[in-house]
Amino acid sequence: MPMDALAVLAEPTRRRIADRLRAADSSVGDLVTALRMSQPAISKHLKVLREAGVVVSERRGSWIFYRLAPNVAQRLDGIARGLVPGGLIPVGELTRRRPAQTAKPASA
Repeated sequence: MPMDALAVLAEPTRRRIADRLRAADSSVGDLVTALRMSQPAISKHLKVLREAGVVVSERRGSWIFYRLAPNVAQRLDGIARGLVPGGLIPVGELTRRRPAQTAKPASA
């Protein structure tokens, strides 16, 4: 996996796509529906992810399915362990894991 894969995954939409592909292989249509984005936008992001070696594609009949490249999740997790306690956090977990910000009462 080229080192620029981390830079490629810095973009939130590409992280969402990678998170979805971590769960299951998906076609562009699957990703369009799941992420509620246009087909051209999804295709553009998949091209960037493919060029960085993050995803691979496979033709199945008339459909093309995408998945994370072999071992990419483990390699990224290994890199991230030094950056984030516990390794990678799926995008959907980021908002659930953040502690609630509560205002502290001012002392008199």
